[in-house]
Amino acid sequence: MSLSPTAQDRPELRKTIEEMVASGLTGVTLRVNDERGEWTGSAGVRELGGTERPPVDGHVRIGSSTKAFTATVMLKLVDEGLIELDAPVVDHLPEFELDPAITVRMLLQHTSGVFNFTGEYYEDGTFAPGIPATTAGQEWVDNRFKTYRPEELVRLSLSKPARFRPGTDWSYSNTNYVLVRLLIEKVTGRSLPEEMRRLVLEPLGLSDTLLPETGTEIPEPYAHAYYRYEDGGREETVDVTRQNPSWISTGGDMISTTRDLHRFISALAGGGLLPAPLLAEMCDAHPKAGYGLGLMVQDAGGNGGTVITHNGGIAGHAALMYSTPDGSTTMTAAVNYVDDAGLSMAVTFQTAVQKLVEQVFGGGRAEAPGATEPTR
Repeated sequence: MSLSPTAQDRPELRKTIEEMVASGLTGVTLRVNDERGEWTGSAGVRELGGTERPPVDGHVRIGSSTKAFTATVMLKLVDEGLIELDAPVVDHLPEFELDPAITVRMLLQHTSGVFNFTGEYYEDGTFAPGIPATTAGQEWVDNRFKTYRPEELVRLSLSKPARFRPGTDWSYSNTNYVLVRLLIEKVTGRSLPEEMRRLVLEPLGLSDTLLPETGTEIPEPYAHAYYRYEDGGREETVDVTRQNPSWISTGGDMISTTRDLHRFISALAGGGLLPAPLLAEMCDAHPKAGYGLGLMVQDAGGNGGTVITHNGGIAGHAALMYSTPDGSTTMTAAVNYVDDAGLSMAVTFQTAVQKLVEQVFGGGRAEAPGATEPTR
């Protein structure tokens, strides 16, 4: 357990992360910054079969938390006058022949209706597959080093029926953020990693955050990620820490640390990245899911306050990222676990997250899309 010189011990947080590990997660690292100072702690193991705890400042694949970073870049380009929130996307990306009604705002808020390239879950319980994502079991394991181009993922999505007419409903789709990536690159003439460094990473000093694109490695130190699947009637568990994240692209490909996630969400919520009108747009949540423009806005509990968040999970790694609206209190976490096609850890994960949010923010709920499912 690690404590900063100014922070008091937090036995309730220590107990909760230990309970998370006891419930089946491999390891948890938690960072809390509030009026009591900074508290960090870890529980569980860095890798299966070992005894070393996950590194407090370790790197983790942050999954759908990537969307908050990407949306921030897009909104900073809006602020620079390079694109408008309500501009038709087809005007900038004519090669995809998108519905002219789809706007930049709809991509950021998941109201475009475009098919999710990692597969769609429908209200009647049916599932329509896309690429071999982590819902595909051994097929995903066998293809986890394959390179996908963003354009390829978009064209696959557009070959499938739309979920609804643009702007008439809400449905989480990783395709939206691949289109946002292509938009950023089109209007700037530079790659998303270049623009991310220019607009977010370098101004905030986020030296441990990166966009790996097709790179398979994760910088040391890190805790390992695992995936379980069936092979000929036998259950196999494989280390999937190394993978080519182009299969998820901007739906969830970034790597970061709990320290960098704290710095990012605190600066964003506190007004250090966007002017107040654009931050207000970002936090203007759709009523169906509480989803704004790359952020979720949730009730923080009995005191009537709110938290802003975007969690993420990707094949045995997960990240939590929460802040009060003024950026003064944050909670970030890195989780390693054994993933599988059946999402068997999802309920355990959500229950644990809810408890953490209640403890840190004074009693709230944490029903967070992006915790595990949306990177699928």
